[in-house]
Amino acid sequence: MSPAFPLPATSPVDCPPVLRERGQREVFCGLTGIVWLHRKVQDAFFLVVGSRTCAHLLQSAAGVMIFAEPRFGTAIIEERDLAGLADANEELDRVVDRLLVRRPDIKMLFLVGSCPSEVIKLDLSRAAQRLSAKHTPNVRILSYSGSGIETTFTEGEDACLAALVPELAAEPVGAAPALMIVGALPDIVEDQFLRLFAELGIGPVHCLPARKANAMPPVGPNTRFLLAQPFLGATALALEERGATRIESIFPFGAEGTTAWVHAAAQAFGIDEMHFRRVIAPGRERAKRAIEHCREKLEGKRIFFLPDSQLEVPLARFLSNELGMIPVEVGTPYLHRAHLAGELALLPPGTLVSEGQDVDRQLDRVRAERPDLTVCGLGLANPLEAEGLTTKWAIELVFSPIHGFDQAGDLAELFARPLRRRDVLRV
Repeated sequence: MSPAFPLPATSPVDCPPVLRERGQREVFCGLTGIVWLHRKVQDAFFLVVGSRTCAHLLQSAAGVMIFAEPRFGTAIIEERDLAGLADANEELDRVVDRLLVRRPDIKMLFLVGSCPSEVIKLDLSRAAQRLSAKHTPNVRILSYSGSGIETTFTEGEDACLAALVPELAAEPVGAAPALMIVGALPDIVEDQFLRLFAELGIGPVHCLPARKANAMPPVGPNTRFLLAQPFLGATALALEERGATRIESIFPFGAEGTTAWVHAAAQAFGIDEMHFRRVIAPGRERAKRAIEHCREKLEGKRIFFLPDSQLEVPLARFLSNELGMIPVEVGTPYLHRAHLAGELALLPPGTLVSEGQDVDRQLDRVRAERPDLTVCGLGLANPLEAEGLTTKWAIELVFSPIHGFDQAGDLAELFARPLRRRDVLRV
């Protein structure tokens, strides 16, 4: 029996060739992942071991006022630490002890490495083990690197979740199959997905990360997981090493992407096809109607993605297949072929996909193509606007709720808005 609505068919052999570039890159470091992670895990704290520059970056990115009580901070590495005149481990222990006394609400503490901590070879994994032994069972202390030497900004989340996986409890022997949604989603989006899976009859369903440190999901051979974000390669590998199985799917952006994502879970859990169609149809139709409002503005427009967030390939698929945009080039910092095979196969024939960055060469291609819309980082947007090109800030796509049926119209609007602004300002 054929489905009442078409689901995307994918084949790795259809994937376009990839242009690999290596050179100067323009992207935020992995520390900026803290800006959304600290809002997700409500009793966790992220302590960056870094410089004043790291602290200023986070304050600016998060927009935290001086009287707020955020769940992140910076242990400042001073000149004495860099010169080896002070014992950095002793100073870090003192900072952590003082923090936990002042903030007894903290149940999980992440020590986050930075460029300065990497330069002085401060072993934060060993520090986390030492401090965990001291503060267990009240506080779990973990570490990961957000250094710009090693990570781009969405890789900060990947490193954080990958560090969390070994700490997850083992599922009970003989446990029923469970679904895990992997990736930090806004609470409202997460709740929508949980309601949808409950209506389908899939359960239990867990989320990684959970909203509380003591609610992190168990993992084991009966765990099947769906990636909600395309940049979680290390986390997926860590889960597979714990025995979990990844459910292959494209990502839940737009009506078709969300349909395919939920359908992959339904098939993995043996949900009746007719029941799946009945449950999914209202949300899918809402999403298609919401998207349609932006079609007139976006259809036929040419779009160029500079590498930034690793969301580029799924978003290009959404914009081309559901809104009729023409992707000129789809750049991404890193390309996980296995996780993105379905997405790549659904891009229009002839789409140039580039991995990595040589910013000067890519800017030359942008200027030669003169696309209707260029998606790029903050540092490139203003210069390109000054040259008469219309741009979209890539970082807004990470901070905004864009997954799922009920956010599909908002996602389309994020790309239509710069074109409307350009038309209003044109004289």
